[in-house]
Amino acid sequence: MTEIKIREDEEYIKLGQALKKAGLVGSGVEAKMIVQDGLVKVNGEVDTRRGKKLVGGDTFEYNGTVVKVVD
Repeated sequence: MTEIKIREDEEYIKLGQALKKAGLVGSGVEAKMIVQDGLVKVNGEVDTRRGKKLVGGDTFEYNGTVVKVVD
């Protein structure tokens, strides 16, 4: 499982930004498309909200890669 760190001055990271930061997509447009198509799971459930706020302890998954958000 890969981990990404939320910036110290932020309480959360949005799903689209997290997908880019984890290197799972190359652009915000690509993130939008895969999220809207229901290809991303957040905490084990499909979530179609690109702006979904992720906090420490949340996980998201795309294309077999699971990423955990850490504080």
